[in-house]
Amino acid sequence: MPGMPGTTPGDDGRGRALPPGLRTLLSYRREWLAKDVVAGVVLTTLLVPQGMAYAELAGLPAITGLYTSVLCLLAYAVFGPSRILVLGPDSSLGPMIAATVVPLVAASGASGDAARAVALASALSLMVGAVTLLAGVARLGFVADLVSKPTMIGYLNGLALTILVGQLPKLFGFSTDAEGLIGEAGAFVRGVADGRTVPAALAVGGGGIVLILVLQRRLPKVPAVLVMVVLAIAAVSLFGLGRHGVDLVGVLPRGFPPLTWPQVRLDDLAPLAAGALGIALVSLADTVSNASAFASRTGQEVRGNEEMTAIGAANVAAGLFQGFPVSTSGSRTAVAERAGAKTQLTGVVGAALIVLMLVLLPGLFRNLPQPALAAVVVTASLSLADLPGTARLWRQRKAEFLLCVAAFLGVALLGVLPGIAVAVGLSILNVFRRAWWPYNTVLGRVPGLEGYHDVRSHPEAEQLPGLVIHRFDGPLFFANAKAFCHEVVRLTRGEPPPVWVLIAAEPVTDVDTTAADALEDLDRALNERGVSLVFAELKDPVRRKIERYGLTRTIDPDHFFPTLEAAVAAYRRLTGAEWTAAARSASVPAPPE
Repeated sequence: MPGMPGTTPGDDGRGRALPPGLRTLLSYRREWLAKDVVAGVVLTTLLVPQGMAYAELAGLPAITGLYTSVLCLLAYAVFGPSRILVLGPDSSLGPMIAATVVPLVAASGASGDAARAVALASALSLMVGAVTLLAGVARLGFVADLVSKPTMIGYLNGLALTILVGQLPKLFGFSTDAEGLIGEAGAFVRGVADGRTVPAALAVGGGGIVLILVLQRRLPKVPAVLVMVVLAIAAVSLFGLGRHGVDLVGVLPRGFPPLTWPQVRLDDLAPLAAGALGIALVSLADTVSNASAFASRTGQEVRGNEEMTAIGAANVAAGLFQGFPVSTSGSRTAVAERAGAKTQLTGVVGAALIVLMLVLLPGLFRNLPQPALAAVVVTASLSLADLPGTARLWRQRKAEFLLCVAAFLGVALLGVLPGIAVAVGLSILNVFRRAWWPYNTVLGRVPGLEGYHDVRSHPEAEQLPGLVIHRFDGPLFFANAKAFCHEVVRLTRGEPPPVWVLIAAEPVTDVDTTAADALEDLDRALNERGVSLVFAELKDPVRRKIERYGLTRTIDPDHFFPTLEAAVAAYRRLTGAEWTAAARSASVPAPPE
């Protein structure tokens, strides 16, 4: 039925075994055709210059960006579940591809060997495709969540700076052999100081950056990249900039490459596999986030595992035709959406137009200046950076700001691929840190409010003499059991010690065997001082685990209560205590961020 998960409008269930793109054909409407064709034409004007620019960013010949664009568009049109998501060469993957491929080319003594670089990049694309296909089949979409937003912001900020610095020599009309952010920055400064700047190249590149940024801000519906490319080609033709030291793209190879299995060496496989894992992770994170963003605007359902399968198919297709790894693009998808795209046919039209250009007009971009491609890459890098998001982290949560900075430094100082490893590692460590010491506090009664509340937020909260109500907001397991016990002991150090330590255990979602042993030792230690360990609001599965561990033989079974109110009432019957606003015997430390 229309609107049900897994179906498309007009699909009565026929063809469910078909790939998503082909299923769309079963419900295709004639009135969509004109919009898809127009959107495909508009999209092509962006795909061509960006494809060439991002190929060079990856250390590959510009033509490979067009091969890649064609194959990934066609593959996603067949296997992609999103109707308007656009795949292609991506600015965030370019440096990762270069970081994997360029050292292998240099190590083989084949510096500048374009054929070996293309073969390595194609093999890398096949590996990325294999990883993402396996992830889709195994339903491992959650892997994309391994990188938290603060660490991803830091990673992308570092990536943006790395791309920007790496493109500056090209923008100024010369090249360097330096590697790494610091090395490239130093080489650029020395090149400028030595007078290697080509004024005409700088004028083209700098003017291109300004033009793109102004048009994107003032006239967002105008294809800024296309306008800049056309004007740059016109400037070369009118002023003969090629004779003034400006490097040009030149005539592209005619035709389309044959099906090719990339030939690489056995010792290339390990570094390629390491690079493929990092690229696959970033590609999946980009795809899931972009698919979710555009699906929420169009009312479509996000199918994460199908998206991973489609990304895998696109990478495999690109790798078999001298392409390189791809991802989704928010900017290109937005262009297609604004142009009226309705289905995956938009990508098919774009791919067909690129093939026609390669076959019939390979010299169309022969006068395109290289600094103009650098301008495309630089403006893309600026869109990767999120300085407002970084500032928001500083204002809202200093600990996550520090994670962001650490991920940024990982990319800037260690490199792009180590940087993604740092980002993932920091995200995992942050999860562990929060589980190791979750928020915990003492609760009290606030006049006029139902229930029991955090005394940090309500210093006026009343307490019962001899009763400490302690809340621990997380599971009890091997990593935090000792810290939990230390905190409970700290809360009983006053003189006289409390009669009961009542654990508000509703947030405790699990207790493992290590924590159970620690609780048993804690209960014995407290009993020796005349203090009882009492629990309230334990979830049924957790209570059953405690009984299975035998803790109820140590902790009095009468010290487990269904609610905090029942436990407090029992304590008052036992002691006759009355609520008081007297100062607490134990201070409550501020929680870690």
